[in-house]
Amino acid sequence: MAKKSVGAEIKLTLGQFLASIREDRQLSQRDVEKATNKIVSNAYLSQIENDQIKRPSPNILHALAELYAVSYENLMERAGFVAPTRSRSTAEQRHGRVATFAEHNLTGEEEAELVKFLGYLRSRKKP
Repeated sequence: MAKKSVGAEIKLTLGQFLASIREDRQLSQRDVEKATNKIVSNAYLSQIENDQIKRPSPNILHALAELYAVSYENLMERAGFVAPTRSRSTAEQRHGRVATFAEHNLTGEEEAELVKFLGYLRSRKKP
């Protein structure tokens, strides 16, 4: 069995992160378009979420941050516009932003797996 290198870490892409937040808020892409007064079209959001657009404009990120009630700075960092404000390389620092596991030192890969599992759990629920 091949070992993963210790330094290799999987992190959610900007698109994956935005899709997970939108789904968490129970919004469709069309809902986002309406809520942002067409600042973010559903087609453009789809391209972002599918990683076809990796660096949307700061105006788009601001509109999404406002709508989703998430950190604009985090979105700017994930899009590569600003450098991370703190190093996440030491085991002493938190990696995960998942509230339930906030005190655990999650790797990017663990955080990504938790988000996928949360999506799976929510897909099983019938309204």
